[in-house]
Amino acid sequence: MTYWLLNAVFLALVVALVITVVVRRRSPQWRAIAITMGILLVMTAVFDNVMISVGLVGYSAEAISGAFIGVAPLEDFAYAIAAVVLLPCLWMLLGGRREDTNA
Repeated sequence: MTYWLLNAVFLALVVALVITVVVRRRSPQWRAIAITMGILLVMTAVFDNVMISVGLVGYSAEAISGAFIGVAPLEDFAYAIAAVVLLPCLWMLLGGRREDTNA
């Protein structure tokens, strides 16, 4: 199994969740998501390159595409993208912050 195939499964779940949120006529704060994604992708690029360079993490050459940002395979960035989109959508579906009615 390649990392792209594994990423496809997780990203498909994220897309299904986004569709569910949009169908329920809710709209995540896409601008905030985009800003957060930019920051997280830069941090992922820096820290993944450090971790791979010092030998903390390794990848099977047969399972990666061969496209890299530094020494980090491109596939590694899908998890950051999924997390940044997934968490706000889950927050919206699960109700988010509720007012404390006991106060």
